[in-house]
Amino acid sequence: MKIILAGAGIKRGDMSMAAYEAVKNSDKAFLRTALSDTGRWIKEVFPDIEPLDYIYEKSRNFDTLSKNLAKTVLDAAKTSDVVYVVDGSPFCDRSCAEILKKRKDAVVFDGVSKGESFISFLPELAGAGFAALSAYDLSGKIGFTPCVIYDADNAFIAGKVKILLSDEFGDEAEIYKIHAGRAEKIKVYEADRGDEFDYSTAFIVPKTELTRKKRFRFDDLIDILDILRSENGCPWDKAQTKESVRKDLIEETYELVDAIEKGDDDAICEEAGDVILQAAFQCVFGKERLAFTPTDVISGICSKLISRHTHVFGDDVAKDAASALSLWADNKQKEKGMKTGADYLYSVPSCFPALIRAEKVGNRARKYNMDFAGANDALSKLVEEINEAKRELESGDKRKLEEECGDILFAATSFIRLCGVENELALKASTEKFLKRFKKAEELAIKDGKNLKELSAEEVNGYYDAAKKD
Repeated sequence: MKIILAGAGIKRGDMSMAAYEAVKNSDKAFLRTALSDTGRWIKEVFPDIEPLDYIYEKSRNFDTLSKNLAKTVLDAAKTSDVVYVVDGSPFCDRSCAEILKKRKDAVVFDGVSKGESFISFLPELAGAGFAALSAYDLSGKIGFTPCVIYDADNAFIAGKVKILLSDEFGDEAEIYKIHAGRAEKIKVYEADRGDEFDYSTAFIVPKTELTRKKRFRFDDLIDILDILRSENGCPWDKAQTKESVRKDLIEETYELVDAIEKGDDDAICEEAGDVILQAAFQCVFGKERLAFTPTDVISGICSKLISRHTHVFGDDVAKDAASALSLWADNKQKEKGMKTGADYLYSVPSCFPALIRAEKVGNRARKYNMDFAGANDALSKLVEEINEAKRELESGDKRKLEEECGDILFAATSFIRLCGVENELALKASTEKFLKRFKKAEELAIKDGKNLKELSAEEVNGYYDAAKKD
């Protein structure tokens, strides 16, 4: 049977003649709500129309409300022609959208007067290429400007819009509130103030120039770098290549690690931004040489997180962190087409610091049962390597001594790894401890009127032992 979706507009008299005649001659007519100003007018004009306010009461949330309203209309249309009247426009109604998913043949009569809806303000305030979003569908970032957010029919929903806009654009950002055919420029923090909220209420977020923004997204960062590298951009930025900024990436990463270790949140925020900047540079370089785009980069890491976490997004099970890490490694091998253990081990980047690379290679070899049985076995091997190095030291063969020294270090990383200690952290802590003791020993020597550089090894050791006691 036929379904007609009719818009009642936002005030009395907005209903079109076609919609009016459809309701007047209908077998069955539903009214989404008779509690709004427009709904009360429709009920006065058509006393026999059936309001669906009771469905609001039995719906758990707004999502199920829309589906329940749509189901009522669709079920009735199985046996008779139906007209469904909604406030505002059917094109901006979620329950109508649900009906149109199932019944693409539904006829729509838009009753909103052009001069009275937010639609009339879009060309002037939003411009071309705007996004239209229902306030009830917002669950994360807006992600696009200019945009219009409609369905802001009560203060609670307007408050949710305010929080999202505040996070993305800042409390002081200027937007427009549309209500009953009027447009008012407001600040984001004012979005939920007052009592002017109904089906006509919408917010328009205009496009903001980069230089006037207070809050930015990753896309803005890419746009800024594009400008800096353009013909009239910055000479330094234009001169950079993917190779020239490698050192900066390493330095910024270390500065971020330093901020993390100090527990300085302000510094972490700043240094994380610097690391992201270096990644953004590589995105721009890739885009310029037509190798990949920033979207490719973001899509790649998101896809990887989903495909590697099969215990979260799939059917695998991980009971603890260790088993989750093992699943990650297995999924990585499958994705990378690593058919052998050697493929897996060789995939550890050779540019890693030697200590970190040795630890990672040892961990990966363990998956193929090529590892020490435990820390004690690794310690025995370490002693063995030290003795071999002693022999080469006595023989005077520098090449072989260098080889044995490497074996000592590799055996030491294995011992430390099997003790459950991170090599890098352990060595860093010992280096810091030595620095503190050196400083204290020197202070003690200076206090005695002496200079460490002029003392014997025995005297220096005496001051060092004294520093260890403090």
